[in-house]
Amino acid sequence: QLQLVESGGGLVQPGGSLTLSCAASGFRLETYSIGWFRQAPGKEREGVICIRSSGIRTTYEESVKGRFTISKDNAKSTVYLQMNNLKPEDTGIYYCARVRAPDFYCSRYESSYDYWGQGTQVTVSQ
Repeated sequence: QLQLVESGGGLVQPGGSLTLSCAASGFRLETYSIGWFRQAPGKEREGVICIRSSGIRTTYEESVKGRFTISKDNAKSTVYLQMNNLKPEDTGIYYCARVRAPDFYCSRYESSYDYWGQGTQVTVSQ
C-alpha cells in the first residue's frame, strides 16, 4: 500500500527549529521526486521545496531560502525538511507529496503530484 506519513510538527518559538519527516512506503523512494507543500490559515496550499530522485534540490518559496533544507535517506525511505530560524509566517500544515511518475522532475504545482500525506501542523508563536 502506497503511503506518505508526515511527522515532526509542533509548536515552536520564533527563531527556533523543527525537522519534519516524510516516511514513504509502497514504492521506491530513490526513483521518485518528493515535494513539501504548506498551507497557511486562510490561504491556498503552496509548493515550498522539492528533492528529485537524483538528490537535486529546488526551493520554490523565496521566503524559506537559506532557512529550509530538504534531504532524504533512501535506505530509510524517508524525506526530511529541516527548518531553521522559523518565523510566524511559516505557520501552517505541511504536506509531503510524490510526483506522478518515476524520475519525473520536481514541480511547485499540485497537479504534478499524485500521492499526499495527511499533513503535520507547524505553529510558530511566542
